[in-house]
Amino acid sequence: MVSSFWIIFFILGLIIGSFLNVVIYRINTKKSLGGRSACMTCGHKLAWYELIPVLSFLSLRGRCRVCQSRISIQYPLVELASGLIFAFLFIKFFYISNLDFAISYAFYAVMFSFLVVISTYDLKHKIIPDMLVYIFGALAFVGLFLFKNYVFFVHVPTLLEFLSGVLIALPFAFFWLVSGGRWMGFGDAKLALGLGWFLGLSAALSGLVIAFWSGAIIGITLVVFSKIKRVGGMGMKSEIPFAPFLILGAFIAFIYSLNLFGF
Repeated sequence: MVSSFWIIFFILGLIIGSFLNVVIYRINTKKSLGGRSACMTCGHKLAWYELIPVLSFLSLRGRCRVCQSRISIQYPLVELASGLIFAFLFIKFFYISNLDFAISYAFYAVMFSFLVVISTYDLKHKIIPDMLVYIFGALAFVGLFLFKNYVFFVHVPTLLEFLSGVLIALPFAFFWLVSGGRWMGFGDAKLALGLGWFLGLSAALSGLVIAFWSGAIIGITLVVFSKIKRVGGMGMKSEIPFAPFLILGAFIAFIYSLNLFGF
């Protein structure tokens, strides 16, 4: 029974991921989110069978059916990531009562959907959209009053819960200030503010540990790979977006309720 629902929520995530791809490509443009999807090269309007998450990409072999231009690998990756997130959220909450499940699942599904868009946009453009990070931060702050240990429970937050976002964001703001933006972008500080409220201080710090270690490993790997392949464009001064690592760490810390610091 649980595995059947896991598949259902995975498929739901795939469908939501397809919409998130539209948001990622059209945000900060004049295009409406409600318009029909089309090939970015030739403008071919996609038929329904070309919009099936992941499967359409595979059946088309990653190319437009009309002009044969390559389709970005971003499409299936975002869909798969969203599918896995939605499935793991079901595992996180399936044990609680129906009403609490519905409210908790809906809130955190929306929040992680925002994070998928933010991380992907940062990877593509090396900037975090202010509008998205402000909405995420505002929802995270509201969540302080509505959720306890990630389950729906209306309460008055403690002082530490109020300060969790600020305490997580301060180091990022400091690095941005002293480096003039070379070490860390101010967008990362704004994202960290929301993540602190979203996860709580202990889980947010645990997520930061994962983020910094994973970022270091990927960064070193890319530098070494570029040296071996003798290709340009990657070195110690290359800019690597940090938001995806922050969000990866946040997701792992959230799903597994990590508390690496014992408080």
